[in-house]
Amino acid sequence: MSVMDIQKITSMLPHRYPFLLVDRVLEVDSGKRLVAIKNVTYNEPFFQGHFPEKQVMPGVLIIEALAQATGLLAMDSEEVSGAAIYYLVGVDKARFKRPVVPGDQLRLEVEVARVRRGIWSFIGKATVDGAVAASAEIMCTARDL
Repeated sequence: MSVMDIQKITSMLPHRYPFLLVDRVLEVDSGKRLVAIKNVTYNEPFFQGHFPEKQVMPGVLIIEALAQATGLLAMDSEEVSGAAIYYLVGVDKARFKRPVVPGDQLRLEVEVARVRRGIWSFIGKATVDGAVAASAEIMCTARDL
């Protein structure tokens, strides 16, 4: 099991502020599973409009955080040329169980379900304090830039 700090994450993902949604990788079991965190703060730009009176992290951004975690796992698991990038190609069975609010630490857990013809399928779960906030099946694939 290995960990990734923000420098390693930004060397692997093309995302940058305000769209980088993974702060640290806590565990990687290459080709199998990855656990990461996103610290949700009041200063997130999306909270200005979602919703001003009761800030809630948009569900689509929770799914994006899970998708970024799947990209990290896939990139850690196989050799990809420096001219390639992982793209999100599908999201199925997305479910939202509880709101994510400022001060929460979102734990992102993704595991490989299968790899077929260059398409990676993952099971993803986002939790806060052990309670499921969201889950989804996510697919991605590598393509040249």
